[in-house]
Amino acid sequence: MHRPDASDAPGQSAPPALPGLSELIDRSRVVALPLRTRFRGVEVREVMLFDAPGGWVEWSPFPEYGAEEASRWLRCTLEMGWGAPPEPLIDSVEVNATIPAVDVAADGEIVAKLLERYPGCTTVKVKVAEAGQTLADDVARVDAVRAWFDERHILPRVRVDGNGGWTPDEAIAAVGALTRSGPLDYVEQPCRTVDELAHVRGTLQRSGIFARVAADELIRKAGDPLAVVRAGACDVAVVKAAPLGGVGEVLRVAGEIGRFGVPITVSSALESAVGMGAGLRAVAALPSLSDDDGMHVRPNAAGLATGSLFAVDVAERPIVDGRIAVGPVTPDAAVLDECAAPADRRDWWHRRLGAALDVLGG
Repeated sequence: MHRPDASDAPGQSAPPALPGLSELIDRSRVVALPLRTRFRGVEVREVMLFDAPGGWVEWSPFPEYGAEEASRWLRCTLEMGWGAPPEPLIDSVEVNATIPAVDVAADGEIVAKLLERYPGCTTVKVKVAEAGQTLADDVARVDAVRAWFDERHILPRVRVDGNGGWTPDEAIAAVGALTRSGPLDYVEQPCRTVDELAHVRGTLQRSGIFARVAADELIRKAGDPLAVVRAGACDVAVVKAAPLGGVGEVLRVAGEIGRFGVPITVSSALESAVGMGAGLRAVAALPSLSDDDGMHVRPNAAGLATGSLFAVDVAERPIVDGRIAVGPVTPDAAVLDECAAPADRRDWWHRRLGAALDVLGG
C-alpha cells in the first residue's frame, strides 16, 4: 500500500498572527450545551465560540486542561478563524456512530434509539470500561449494536473505546469476550501506557484474535505523538484536530504516521457543530491512499458525528447517507442566547483564554 510521506502531504499552514486578548473576548460567546447522555463524565459541555474574520470557530479544551495543553487547542482555533488551513479535497466525510456507556439492562431500547440518530452509518464506536460497569455490561452493549444491524441485514464495523480503563490482562479478556459474537474493527486505547498497549497487541496476535489496537490519548496528550507508533504498539492512530494544534498539524502528523504503515482515524473532542469544522476540514484535506494495485482505499470512518450526543447544539451538521458535509456553519442566535453561560463561567473562560494566549505568545 502506498501511503503519503511527509513530502506527499500538504505543508502545515503558517501560524497566523496572534490577535490580542481584548479582540478575542470582544468576538467571543461562551455557551453551555446540554448532552442527551452523560459522556466523558459530563452532562453539559461548555465551549467558547468566536465570530472570527474567517467565520465562526471554537475553542473548547476540557476544563481540567492547563494552559499549555489548552494553548494547542487555541492554535487550532486561530488557524481556522484567523489563518489559512489546508484546503479540502472532498466535500463530505464518512463518519461513525458513537454509543456512550449506556445501560442496556436498564433500557433495552436505548442502543436502537441512539443508532437511529446516525442515518446511513455502518461503523460504530462503543464506549466500554466505564467506571462502575462490568465487562458483561460492555458485552451487552456491543451485542445490542450488532443485533440492531443484523435486523437490517447489515454487517457493521464495531469499534470499542476503553479510554485507558483496563489493565492489560483485563483488556485481553475483554477483547476475547467482545469478539465472541462478531469481529471488532479495533479496540481504542484499552490501557494507559505505550508498554501496556504493546503487550496487549502482541498477546492478541499470538492468540489468533484479530482485533487491531488503536492509540488515542497516547497521541493526543503526548509530548511526542509519534512515540506509540515508533514503538509498534498500535495498528491505528486516532488523531484530533484541536488537541494536536490544527488542521495543518493533523496533516503533518498523518504524513509521519503513514511512513510506519499505520492508518489514522480523525476523531472529535466533543466539540459543538462549529468546532467540528476543524476535524471535518482535516479529513477532507488528507491525501488519498492507494493499495499496491493503485485502487483507492477507503479511509477509516471519522469519529466526527458526536453532535448527535448534544440535546442542544449551536448549529446543525446533518448526517446524510453516513456522511457529513465539510464547511463552516453559523450558530443559531437564539441558541447562543438561551444557552449562554453565566457571568462567572464567562469570566473563568476569559481568564483561561488569556493564560493560553500567553503560552502561544511566549
